[in-house]
Amino acid sequence: MKNLSHFNYNSALQTVRALKEKFGDAWSGVEPSSVARMAAQNQFKTGLDIAKYTAAIMRKDMAEYDADSSQYTQSLGCWHGFVAQQNMIAVKKHHKTTDKRYLYLSGWMVAALRSEFGPLPDQSMHEKTAVYSLIEEIYDFLKQADAIELNDLFRRLDNGEDVQNEIDNCQTHVVPIIADIDAGFGNEEATYLLAKKMIEAGACAIQIENQVSDAKQCGHQDGKVTVPHEDFIAKLNAVRYAFLELGVEDGIIVARTDSEGAGLTQKLPVSKEKGDLASQYLAFVDAEEVAIEGVKDDDILLKRNGKLVRPKRLPNGLYKFSEGTNIDRVVLDCITSIQNGADLLWIETPTPNVAQIAHMMNRVKAVVPNAKLVYNNSPSFNWTLNFRKQVFEEMLLEGMDMSAYDKDLLMDKKYDDTELSYRADEKIRTFQKDGAREAGIFHHLITLPTYHTTALHMNDLAKGYYGEEAMLTYVKDVQRQEIRKAVSCVKHQRMAGSDLGDDHKTFFAGEKALKAGGEKNTSNQFEIPAAQPKKQELSVVA
Repeated sequence: MKNLSHFNYNSALQTVRALKEKFGDAWSGVEPSSVARMAAQNQFKTGLDIAKYTAAIMRKDMAEYDADSSQYTQSLGCWHGFVAQQNMIAVKKHHKTTDKRYLYLSGWMVAALRSEFGPLPDQSMHEKTAVYSLIEEIYDFLKQADAIELNDLFRRLDNGEDVQNEIDNCQTHVVPIIADIDAGFGNEEATYLLAKKMIEAGACAIQIENQVSDAKQCGHQDGKVTVPHEDFIAKLNAVRYAFLELGVEDGIIVARTDSEGAGLTQKLPVSKEKGDLASQYLAFVDAEEVAIEGVKDDDILLKRNGKLVRPKRLPNGLYKFSEGTNIDRVVLDCITSIQNGADLLWIETPTPNVAQIAHMMNRVKAVVPNAKLVYNNSPSFNWTLNFRKQVFEEMLLEGMDMSAYDKDLLMDKKYDDTELSYRADEKIRTFQKDGAREAGIFHHLITLPTYHTTALHMNDLAKGYYGEEAMLTYVKDVQRQEIRKAVSCVKHQRMAGSDLGDDHKTFFAGEKALKAGGEKNTSNQFEIPAAQPKKQELSVVA
């Protein structure tokens, strides 16, 4: 039996007609056109279908970026399927296409919002199951958005509207997800097992970082501990094996380095010959020259440039890197990752500065010319303050009089309408374009935007609703805005699948179906009639 494919409505129609002939009267209740319509509304049957489809999209986008750096991609982090769905619905409405728009699945938000242990810091303490469960949930909601949009179009077609072209060319809401596997949640076998589940859920791109799994910290916190390159390469291999085992040949690996802000390592790798990867890693370890007479029992010693040295070790057994080696370590991490199977890079930085990112990426690209970066436009950065500081320094270099500004108080509202503020905001506005052009940034993402927007909107709603404005706050700032801006979920029953379910029940039960969408459904109040053009008054010519 052929698959009932979205790509060929007529083929699905013919398949069901043939099956009806085969099974006779027993299938009299099945209407082939209804089955074909449902098949058209469910393009992706499995998560692997999604992973293969979206991986091909990312590969195409990467090639287009290589040819033209203005063709960068973007995403927003989403912590729930509904948030992801509304994100993509809004993208289609405002920008008419989902091309080059992805979704990001943040380990930070999974830990903070999705763990059964309750809210947790970004330290890989949440359940592994929460990661791939969220991927499944996101794609369930995106597929539902497809079904609802197509169902509306089929209804219009049934009512005599000429929307066949819109049906045939309806772009799916299903887009690539770059999914955070943190440091792999254990050894390389644990990484492989979790990667498989994430891919089976639909992930085409997996981001993994070079921290120690059981000591993992958020990239914007202190206390980060990195692993030797050999350990990280084993995990890159584990992810690639998972992709290949499942037949996702175009799967994307994003290798993240936390070395810019990490000053510690847990292990001293074994060097087999001077200059190998382990030797280069060991060269970054802070050590002091010692004489054999001064060595204590159980000390760890290294021979470096013909001299005996003792690595500096903390009371917890961790080893320190030498000060000022962080950028060199970042560059070596990136080159090594690309040369060992990674497709994209991720460098965690302390501030969003295009010149500083470009400095590192240009060193990488000198060895790997097509190296590309995924960059976190992080809410952990104070963007306003950072860019006002950058512009302050630029204006000083231009010889401008800066006596009107207090460099220590640049966040003050009194500077909001100044030249410094306007220039800083313009640099923020063009940051992604500039980074794509100058620093090799293929993909820009915001990790935690919907965490912050939820908090901000609840702050504003609670202030008014529990105050003097009461219900007016909700009506004026939420519902009226939804209506005026044509936000899809203003008719929340429809968005949850009520109309879709009514049509399905009609398919299954015919005229006996008990439907929710009748005259007494209060959602009908949101059917706003189109404005009628005013009739022109006829002028009488004498």
